[in-house]
Amino acid sequence: MDSKKELLKKRLAGFKYAFRGVKLLKHEHNARLHGIIGACVIVAGFLLNISRSEWIAVVIACGCVPAAEALNTAIERLADIVEPEYSEAVRNIKDIAAGGVLLMALAAAVVGLIVFVPRLAELF
Repeated sequence: MDSKKELLKKRLAGFKYAFRGVKLLKHEHNARLHGIIGACVIVAGFLLNISRSEWIAVVIACGCVPAAEALNTAIERLADIVEPEYSEAVRNIKDIAAGGVLLMALAAAVVGLIVFVPRLAELF
């Protein structure tokens, strides 16, 4: 059986790998775009003084979109390794994964509209 020290070392290594994956995402155009939008949303949240429950919704939405993008990127890269030549089945798999990102981004946009439109309407 592993000692507690070895278990802790393995857990910390897992975080190292996860952060390396997040760093790899910075090279993905869509991930950068989601990051810029997320940063703008967070700044808007502070400027418009959104409530605690609104922050919860915004943080979840801002976290889910890049998470979906990461899964999509992983699926696309794995598919390219498994089947380097064009394949209709692989194309469909990639389209489904991209569709998941689109659905999450649309849901996040709806959260943004629900939270920010009333606040912006009060200003004008």
